[in-house]
Amino acid sequence: MQGKQIKHELDSLIRAASSVDPCLAKKLDEINRWIKDVKPGSVTAKKFLTAFLLQLIADARVWLSIKALAETADRELAFEQMTPTEKYWYTDLFAKWLNENDPKFYIWRQKLMAEEFNQPDAKIIQSLAEHIIQRGGTVWHCYIADLSMATDLIVSYRQKVPLCLQVTSLGEEFSQEKYDSWKNTLEMWEIDRGLFLSYNPGLQYFVTQLVNLALYNSDNLKAGSYIKFP
Repeated sequence: MQGKQIKHELDSLIRAASSVDPCLAKKLDEINRWIKDVKPGSVTAKKFLTAFLLQLIADARVWLSIKALAETADRELAFEQMTPTEKYWYTDLFAKWLNENDPKFYIWRQKLMAEEFNQPDAKIIQSLAEHIIQRGGTVWHCYIADLSMATDLIVSYRQKVPLCLQVTSLGEEFSQEKYDSWKNTLEMWEIDRGLFLSYNPGLQYFVTQLVNLALYNSDNLKAGSYIKFP
């Protein structure tokens, strides 16, 4: 989707949401005004900005399609057809993001616009996601969860209970401050379980270890727990 199409789609979604979900309409309008003066070609040239906008458009489409279902039972059926992590995103975290203030929103959208956004652990996170799916788990990854909610991946396994995961290559002596900030962010968004994983890329089989920790804790970590490994 090109920049002009993205802007057109946002306009269309704002109109559709205005009579269905004012909170969604407000968020989309805020995004639309944010990119209003950016030329369509420049929007397309900013790869992270484009990726975020496409994710947001997809989320808005799903949200509006669910809102269009008049019967509660139909909505429940729609949610039950999703993976556990996808269902958690739409019924919990995305719903909260639409309805509540996001204190990090202004900061990270500036970074996206300036192309200052980087993902040093992107390849590791992608590898984790692939291995978790191969093992029979499910994952959800998106910019809003990453940038606003300190969540690299939402993971579920046999018990189908979502777990929010943060990954870092910082050593233990440097990761405490990041852990404290992560924990505070999860508590603010009322995310009741979280796993903070530090890894050493120099160790053999570290990806397998991270996958094992993610899957085990997805099934077993108690509510109200924010665990750091190592």
